[in-house]
Amino acid sequence: MTQPIALTVEAGLQAEQDLLATVCAGDQDFALLFWQPSDRALVMPRRLSRLPGFDAACVASAENGWPVLLRETGGEPVPQSAATINIALVYAPPRSEGDHGRIETAYRRLCDPICMLLTELGGEASLGEVEGAFCDGRFNVNLDGRKMVGTAQRWRQSKGGQRPVGLVHGALLLDDERESMVQAVNRFNQVCGLEQRVRAASHIALHERFAAPQAIERLDTLYRQMLAQFLAP
Repeated sequence: MTQPIALTVEAGLQAEQDLLATVCAGDQDFALLFWQPSDRALVMPRRLSRLPGFDAACVASAENGWPVLLRETGGEPVPQSAATINIALVYAPPRSEGDHGRIETAYRRLCDPICMLLTELGGEASLGEVEGAFCDGRFNVNLDGRKMVGTAQRWRQSKGGQRPVGLVHGALLLDDERESMVQAVNRFNQVCGLEQRVRAASHIALHERFAAPQAIERLDTLYRQMLAQFLAP
């Protein structure tokens, strides 16, 4: 049975970068990692570290149990804890696809298996923005109209610059820790001088709606089936 690997948030982010480097080096065609934080942190893009209020916001966040870590992908502050399952999909697209639509295609490859799982469970799956959600985006995976998965991606060139390699990441809220997560994001944003405020009601955890004891195992199967199809020679 597939189980997510327990890692600190810092180690999990590094594991994703290591997988990206491995595929870029040509050591394997793709990589798929499920990991679950053994601690908690507020993770945000490196660009926010240039804001005048960033250092004070980091201190305030850490004092409230949410130390700040920086990530290489874009977006906004995202809380990570044991309530979260992270999905890292790393692959080099077939050369036949070209560059047109590469970003959207990558998001679809990450999101479609999750949507299939939710549909199988009997939920209403959708993609799109949800008002009041943290790190809101066009490729949120939503369950019954509320955000369940946030997504981001980063691209590099393979060794020798022969083709692009993408790391596409999803943070899936497995258990309900919405209130404390939202408080952490809002506290950071307030001290940092950011206008955005988020709401717990805009989010939903998978286990709030479904027990789904084999959800990760099923997702692993769906991803590997999808990868086998488009990476087939």
